[in-house]
Amino acid sequence: MKRLLFALALATLPSAAYASGSKLDSGDTAWMLVATALVMLMTPAGLALFYGGMARSKNILNTIAMSFLAYCVVSLVWVGWGYTLAFGPDFHGIIGKLTKLFLSGVSPSSLSGTIPEYLFVAFQGTFAAITVALASGAVIERLKFSTWLVFSVLWATVVYAPVAHWVWGGGFLAHDGALDFAGGTVVHINAGIAGLVMALMLGKRRGYGRSAFFPSSVVLTALGAALLWFGWFGFNAGSALAANGSAAVAMLVTNTAAAAAAISWLLVEWLFLKKPTVLGAASGAVAGLVAITPAAGYVGIGGALAIGLVAGALGWFGVFVLKKKLGYDDSLDAFGVHGINGIWGAIATGIFASKVIGGTPGVLEGNLPLLWTQVKAVLVTVIYSAVMTAAVFAVSSLITGGARVTEEEEIQGLDSAVHGERGFNL
Repeated sequence: MKRLLFALALATLPSAAYASGSKLDSGDTAWMLVATALVMLMTPAGLALFYGGMARSKNILNTIAMSFLAYCVVSLVWVGWGYTLAFGPDFHGIIGKLTKLFLSGVSPSSLSGTIPEYLFVAFQGTFAAITVALASGAVIERLKFSTWLVFSVLWATVVYAPVAHWVWGGGFLAHDGALDFAGGTVVHINAGIAGLVMALMLGKRRGYGRSAFFPSSVVLTALGAALLWFGWFGFNAGSALAANGSAAVAMLVTNTAAAAAAISWLLVEWLFLKKPTVLGAASGAVAGLVAITPAAGYVGIGGALAIGLVAGALGWFGVFVLKKKLGYDDSLDAFGVHGINGIWGAIATGIFASKVIGGTPGVLEGNLPLLWTQVKAVLVTVIYSAVMTAAVFAVSSLITGGARVTEEEEIQGLDSAVHGERGFNL
């Protein structure tokens, strides 16, 4: 009998090792390959079209190029040194060590949990790329393309990688217990604050506030929003890093919050501006996707509905009230949508987190200290991103002989002045 029990125990070892993450799981790997491809689609396709359609027709290609090339540049930075700074061995909770520079020591047999480490590198690289690209929305139509490329390299290195390490790479915010399932602090607050700082330093577009700036194609923006929504399932559900119940919850609450926010934004603008616009619905959906991102693996349907409904109204407020009241020119509302709703989502995670869903209770389940933990993570990210973005932008401007295009180029349009192309030949 003892020998039989021993044999049965041995037979269970592979599955136990499997569960502990010490062996590759083909199901998890297959899902993460798909999730990585979904997130990749978000930057050079989804975000490029979403932003491009909102830009004026003379600047649509330049706007698309800023997202497209940000993806290319950051992809190289990531495999070179970004990954090891974010996910290398922890150095005093601040940064990752350079032991994996240019992926040194990573092999096809290396694992990160139950998936190949190469796949984890690729997945996280798509996050770094879209974060940089998101910030471009605040400064389109007046920023030098050369300055943007230099900024992308420096910002991904100096700002994105450290914040990613603090939250996801074993840094001090992770040790504090801050919850960020897929990027409320790391991606959206980080990018939104960066965009706002750059917009303030660069100044307003010529004619801003005096002339009407019409989007080149709301159709493209709506299509871009749909592609972002589609890719966001990989963004949020993929952040479970496994094909499991957490991924399923993240996918469902992501869809729920986006739908609620689209309706919320539409109703608010219908009430105040008397027109339910397609641009408003598309922007609302993105606002909801932003807000649910940090909470996706921690809240249920009730929390997702509350987060989405508030996000739509907050996004509208950021775009139509706050920006006008304070007078800054955040061209495509990188701060108004991503920054503000990233903050809301991070704080809302502390409120609506459910122990049944993600293992950590929030304020509504009696865990008040989690709210302070979330607020502290928000404040740290805001301050660090603002200060370091200002420094990086100043250096980028110095390297490229100034960050702003000439008056003649701005009037002509950056598509023809910079790229020698036209987005539309009508």
